[in-house]
Amino acid sequence: MTSTAQAVETFDSLDPATDAVVGTHPVHSADDVNAAVSRAREAAGWWDSLGFAGRAERLRRWKGVVARRMDELCAVVSAETGKPAGDAQLEVVLAVEHIEWAARNARKVLGRQRRSPGLLMSNQAATVEYQPLGVVGVIGPWNYPVFTPLGSISYALAAGNAVVFKPSEYTPGVGRWLVDAFAEAVPEYPVFDLITGFGATGAALTRADVDKIAFTGSAETGKKIMATAAERLTPVIIEAGGKDPLLVDADADLDAAADAAVWGAFSNAGQTCVGVERVYAHTDIHDAFVDKVVERAKKVEPGSDYGPMTMPAQLDVVRSHITDALARGGRALLGGTDAVGERYVRPTVLVDVPDHSEAVCRETFGPTVTITRVADMDEAVDKANNSTYGLGSTVFSKRRGTELARRLRTGQTAINAPLSFAGIASLPFGGIGDSGFGRIHGPEGLREFARPKSIARQRFPTPVALTTFARTRKTEDAIRKLVSRLHGRR
Repeated sequence: MTSTAQAVETFDSLDPATDAVVGTHPVHSADDVNAAVSRAREAAGWWDSLGFAGRAERLRRWKGVVARRMDELCAVVSAETGKPAGDAQLEVVLAVEHIEWAARNARKVLGRQRRSPGLLMSNQAATVEYQPLGVVGVIGPWNYPVFTPLGSISYALAAGNAVVFKPSEYTPGVGRWLVDAFAEAVPEYPVFDLITGFGATGAALTRADVDKIAFTGSAETGKKIMATAAERLTPVIIEAGGKDPLLVDADADLDAAADAAVWGAFSNAGQTCVGVERVYAHTDIHDAFVDKVVERAKKVEPGSDYGPMTMPAQLDVVRSHITDALARGGRALLGGTDAVGERYVRPTVLVDVPDHSEAVCRETFGPTVTITRVADMDEAVDKANNSTYGLGSTVFSKRRGTELARRLRTGQTAINAPLSFAGIASLPFGGIGDSGFGRIHGPEGLREFARPKSIARQRFPTPVALTTFARTRKTEDAIRKLVSRLHGRR
């Protein structure tokens, strides 16, 4: 920690591959956070007044800045996370798609809609519309510091809210870049503002006068966020971790399935909430599938194909999970405990790992994968669902893909392709159980950041008035007979 002449506490952002200082950022206090929220509250009124068209036009300006200066943003992402430029570009490209989808579809999803008033209230005109909440606090992760938080930020902005963003302390420079790019496109008010710091800063945002918190991180921290938000009855969206399964059926395309397993397990050094951590392979193809996975995994090189562990403490978690798996009778066909270095972890493929092992039960968040033989897909589904997590999942099957996907207890499932649901902006994204609740992306994501407003307007008075003390016995009898005829048939 350092201090400036103005006694502002700061912290350094480091390159995880070298520990070189990438940037220096302020540690914002609770007073700083409250001031940012107050500014956002004022900005929210102006932003809402622009209407859907005005906001869409400005969001597209922002999208244009991001797209034109993509290389610059990718360089910041790579510097702070250590991920290769191609991986950084992938998440930026997906984020741009989400900005566009939210801008284009906000009016259709959230605009005024007519509803049927029903027979008894047929003299009424009924409508519902979605109004912005006001100010949304977003607490983002470090593993995908552009794509993941923008899944909340873009949709909250499109819905008419101002946003105060607290990025991870590991990627504050990415947050700074995004907010500055928005200010370049929308200079009038701080509609999208930044606060930086550690857990205390995030807690201050959760306690502040915000109308909703969108959090991405661990289940443990998510519970703390919820407890803090409960002090003001602030609603929350929690996108926590996952222990995502991949099911490989007997009729699967094994080459494609193996490629998906390797990508899902090892891309971004396994630091992916919807990455593949568990594989359940049908006994008929298990051995052939394992051979293909190992063959491909041997060609994956840390330092070029993926970066270092962004959070150093995660190295101990990965090492402990591998150690526990081997101690319980599992075998490492590739990698093992010696695969865990000082900054990087080499790909590790584990088989014969008992179901109660940490490598099967708990989120590893590193470049490891367990492959388990199952007698059939019913057993695969049972084992996949035997988890406290429920975020994403993948199925490779030519005949039963949709059936198996529907039976998996997860928020989203990809069939015959790795993690494809994340790239489809119209699909909601979120989990169940220890993976959290609420949804970002798609129509559901827009509605998460708006409140439904119902309006009933009387078009003409009715001779059969129910909501009055002048109601007569004759009126009551008429209504009783009408309802009995309409709804009382056997």
